[in-house]
Amino acid sequence: MLERPVTKVRLHRTSALDRPAQRHGIWPFSALLLVWGVTRALLLLSLHGDWKFPGTDASPEVWRTYYGWYKVLRSGSFPVNDVTWQYPPMAAAAMLAPALLPFFSYARAFYLLACASDFTVLLLLVRAGRAQAGGKGNRLTGAWLWVVGMAVLGPIVLARYDVMVTALAVGALLAAARHPRVGGVLTAIGALLKVWPVLVLVGVARGRVMRRAWTTAVVVGATICALFLAFTNGAFGFLAEQKNRGIEVESVAAMPFHLARYLGLWHGIDQFNYGSFEFLGPYVDSMAKVSIAVTVLAFAWLVWWRFKARVFTTAVLYDSAFTAVLIFITTSRVISPQYMIWLLGLGGLCLATRSTVQRFPVLLVLIACMFTVLDFPIGFGHVINSDLCGIVLIIARNGLLVLASFSACRSLWHSTIPTGRSTVAQPVLTREDEPALSG
Repeated sequence: MLERPVTKVRLHRTSALDRPAQRHGIWPFSALLLVWGVTRALLLLSLHGDWKFPGTDASPEVWRTYYGWYKVLRSGSFPVNDVTWQYPPMAAAAMLAPALLPFFSYARAFYLLACASDFTVLLLLVRAGRAQAGGKGNRLTGAWLWVVGMAVLGPIVLARYDVMVTALAVGALLAAARHPRVGGVLTAIGALLKVWPVLVLVGVARGRVMRRAWTTAVVVGATICALFLAFTNGAFGFLAEQKNRGIEVESVAAMPFHLARYLGLWHGIDQFNYGSFEFLGPYVDSMAKVSIAVTVLAFAWLVWWRFKARVFTTAVLYDSAFTAVLIFITTSRVISPQYMIWLLGLGGLCLATRSTVQRFPVLLVLIACMFTVLDFPIGFGHVINSDLCGIVLIIARNGLLVLASFSACRSLWHSTIPTGRSTVAQPVLTREDEPALSG
């Protein structure tokens, strides 16, 4: 009777000192929150004008462009006569969302909502890492990638609605394995916000899981589209505008024009067109067609990979989503700085799993973020003028994206497709991987 209380006290002391979840979990998580809080406070101060971030101001997109769309959307119509409106119909929800905070100005409300979405992604990545750790602390590598990468990109991360779309995409991937219908709903909403989240389910397991996820996504997406067609005006006008877009000055396809203009071999111009700076002049239309063809070839490879793949785990689900979005960005005619947000969210999920094969491509993306902030906002004047500094920045950032794309595709292929030397490529499986294998 007297020994039992003593035993309990000793067990409690041992647990408090030696339990990995406490010793290696609480303090790193506290440090993560501290760094997130400090960096986001600085970004908000910059957007509010209390602190000057170097280079071009990223805030006018919100208080001028988004607010202008907000006033039109409140009338029940889409900006049908505005060629800068390049977004699917659900984007209207992001533009109207600041009305939920009527006690703030439109811009301040938007920044706070973007910050809340940022924090949501952080919590989702922490949750994913905790599940992978199996009760032995927190696997916070992916969460750290998100916190650091977003801080590196600068104020633009809270001055665009891409962080909101990324939160939906990350949520869809986390839900897809265990709750495929929920994953399908989130995917449909995300795709109708900014198209690219339709790619996140490319690696979902075959069988019942895949049928439920994709069927739900298609049904929900079709239903929302039908409602927009029935009750709004100009919801899908953006489709006609997309085909007229040229080569954006920050894209991979723009690099030959930068070099040719610097050498005096091309005499086109750069101009603010369809919401971004694009090249206009000889051979631009031809290069745009080449870019589209390369995108089609890249996705043909993705379909071929899906047909040949034999391993479908949670890690493969995340790795394939990251790879698909990466090649979409790299081959696109437009690469805006905020596109890197998508890769940070999906890359964070990859790093949250122990069996990912995308560590090297994700590292390249993080380094590319450093060159991206030098491109915009810090050195954007150099980029649009095609001077030597601008060319170096564009070649460095886009070169890293191209290298990351090839590396990601190669790693995904070899980790999931049988080879002549083995029956099947076997990743390390964890308990978290089991739901992705079911069905």
